[in-house]
Amino acid sequence: MTRRLLPFLALLLMTFRPAAGQDLLIPMDTRQTDHLKAYGVTYWALSRGIEVDWLLNYRGGSFLFGAFPELEQELRIRGVYFERLSAAQSAQIIAEVESDEHNTAVVRLEKPPRIAVYAPELTQPWDDAVLLALNYAEVPYEMIYDDDVLAGKLQEYDWIHLHHEDFTGQYGKFYTYRSMPWYIEQQRQAEATARRHGFRKVSQLKLAVAQTIREYVRNGGFLFAMCSGTDTFDIALAAHDTDIVPAEYDGDPVDPDALSKLDFSATFAFENFRPSFNAHEYEHSNIDTGPPPPPLLNPALDYFTLFEFSAKWDPVPSMLTQNHVATIKGFIGQTTNFRKRLIKPNIVIMAEAPGRDEVRYLHGTFGQGTFTFYSGHDPEDYQHFVNDPPTDLSLHKNSPGYRLILNNILFPAARKKKQKT
Repeated sequence: MTRRLLPFLALLLMTFRPAAGQDLLIPMDTRQTDHLKAYGVTYWALSRGIEVDWLLNYRGGSFLFGAFPELEQELRIRGVYFERLSAAQSAQIIAEVESDEHNTAVVRLEKPPRIAVYAPELTQPWDDAVLLALNYAEVPYEMIYDDDVLAGKLQEYDWIHLHHEDFTGQYGKFYTYRSMPWYIEQQRQAEATARRHGFRKVSQLKLAVAQTIREYVRNGGFLFAMCSGTDTFDIALAAHDTDIVPAEYDGDPVDPDALSKLDFSATFAFENFRPSFNAHEYEHSNIDTGPPPPPLLNPALDYFTLFEFSAKWDPVPSMLTQNHVATIKGFIGQTTNFRKRLIKPNIVIMAEAPGRDEVRYLHGTFGQGTFTFYSGHDPEDYQHFVNDPPTDLSLHKNSPGYRLILNNILFPAARKKKQKT
């Protein structure tokens, strides 16, 4: 009787495991039903110890997994399109991707990065495109802010995003909103935090935070920032030995020798810039080119293009630019575009507005870590205003602008060893 049961039990077990050699491909070309959630499923698989192959420049930067029932179920639940492959089909794809005849490469993703978002408690998820992307893709993260950074908590994370912070201590230069309750509360909390840490001014607190984040990157951390979190970070670092903050914000005047005291050797991406000393100007410096002039100030005419890199020889910028299109519609923020002539020569430019010498997306290394800056506020909200309704990413499942954000979230998973300077 026992012998008769053995074949039945073997057959039963086979129904609960994938066929030998079976794989799943998540294509990231135009066939994909939800590009954004595909990143979330990939992160979900990594968090369960499943290694993933990222096929750079193959069908939009596709993902290849060893099949297992829970993965198929998760893909269906999240509405992500996938294709089943036999062992022979997978081997053929890998051979094609690794061939010298194509600008493609295989990158093994090994471990999910521990993610933090630097943002204040008052932040709403719709205030920041990265928070929107993380929430929609269902990628776990933790929120940290000034107290956490100064307490050394950065070391608990592999990757940190800078919410569109003003590291110069000028409250985003929203001076016209200074009588609004949210502005008053923001200022109250920032001043209280500064006093708690022994700083006389908020600008001094923010400088200490920026310098701590700088050291985090030097020691191997991955930094990503958008909008004003990009240029104000470098402005604060450059102004470490002077005062560039108008009296309207901190009660004392700008240092008359501020321009000569700027230290561009302390910055990540920008140099030779000039800060704005006008408290009423909604601009921090000339790093930002501002919104495009008419008639380009139009969602139908404003766009930028991604650069193409060698997947085999430049895998990092290749990972960060994976997409199903090469041209992406523009979007405005407090920092809309980076002025090209103010970018350091060692920086990798990954996207720019054609014919305007305006850079949209850049990457660099510092010490053992990296930083990536992406200008603009929300890739699917052309001109975001205060109190505008949140962007519903379920209406933008295939957003190429949001894909650039999510490329950065998976990029640290490919690291096998610390980078060298």
